[in-house]
Amino acid sequence: MNANIASLYKIAQKSSRIIVGLMSGTSMDGLDVALCKISDSGENTKVELLQFDTLVFSNEVKTEIQKVFAKPNIDFQTLVLLNEWIGNLHADMVLECLKKWNISTDQVDLVASHGQTVFHAPKISHQLEKYPNGTLQIGDGDHIAVKTGIITLSDFRQKHLAAGGEGAPLAVYGDYLIFGKKGENRIMLNIGGISNFTYLPENGNPEEVFVTDTGAGNTLIDAFIRLHFPYKSYDKDAEIAKQGTVNQSLLKALKTNKFFKDPYPKTTGPELFNIEYVRKAQKESDTETISVPDLLATLTRFSAETIADAILYTINTTQYDRNTFTVYLSGGGTHNPLLISWLKELLACNFLTTDAIGISGDAKEAVLFAVLANETVAGGKTNFGSHQGIPSVSLGKISFPS
Repeated sequence: MNANIASLYKIAQKSSRIIVGLMSGTSMDGLDVALCKISDSGENTKVELLQFDTLVFSNEVKTEIQKVFAKPNIDFQTLVLLNEWIGNLHADMVLECLKKWNISTDQVDLVASHGQTVFHAPKISHQLEKYPNGTLQIGDGDHIAVKTGIITLSDFRQKHLAAGGEGAPLAVYGDYLIFGKKGENRIMLNIGGISNFTYLPENGNPEEVFVTDTGAGNTLIDAFIRLHFPYKSYDKDAEIAKQGTVNQSLLKALKTNKFFKDPYPKTTGPELFNIEYVRKAQKESDTETISVPDLLATLTRFSAETIADAILYTINTTQYDRNTFTVYLSGGGTHNPLLISWLKELLACNFLTTDAIGISGDAKEAVLFAVLANETVAGGKTNFGSHQGIPSVSLGKISFPS
């Protein structure tokens, strides 16, 4: 037997595995690195978050990624080279964290790397009849495996596409395995650059689980912060948006896009929700001269209302009263007090962060990819039935160190 396969077989047989989960989202702030101890698999999965850190990307890294990020026309050589460069960069960041935590690479069983999304193209977006859903994450897994010496799982979204999904949101698999609870209807809301949520029914039936993107989370707010305040990357504590007033004409124009009329479940990305999207809405609503605080207040309200609309759609399609739902928050948007206050106003639900159920809201996405890797190596596939958007598959490609 190949020594790498023998090693993987041995890892799969262990009662628990030490897995490093990596996540870099559409906000491109940095790399989330979560050191997890994961026991068992499937619905018996148990996760202990041992360490967590976010390594902030330098301006150089952000500039390099932005050369190809969410752009339909790019320099192809740049994309090819970045695939390898980001793989090496992520490997260096893993090694940096392990050194800081005094953990040797021999103590780690697997690395689970999401990679860096550079383009998301579901069919509802590209509308090209002969082409399927598509998405692309770069940061080659072989480079991570070779440089760290740790078996690496990566490129998780392609199996989802191959099985008929849109490649997102993938959080549903980990959400169901580690956050489902009998007797409580849970909405696992992650507000990153793009917002998505998983509905976990109180009866625990995987066939009733529902997941969708809702639209913009932080991406539009962050884009205009960077545009007007180059020394800032986000509106800390909504300090600027709080100074503004929501412009109802612009808000209405922002919500007219076809995406919001398309049936659920659906996915999207910064390919749609970008500066040009807002400029077009401003032109249509004759709001091109509104103040920056008013613009940011309106964009924050836009995120809040479109998130709430999607959650209310889900709640209203169940037999449960709204008061029986608890929304568990994660992602960068959790730290935006104006956004969260408006969500609480729009949704008469209980609100908590995922910290209340054992996983830091900032670490959650990285942890979920560690769970996906654990399931691929040591578990099986959970049967989510035949409903749209959640193919019953295991995910991730395996890269050996040698």
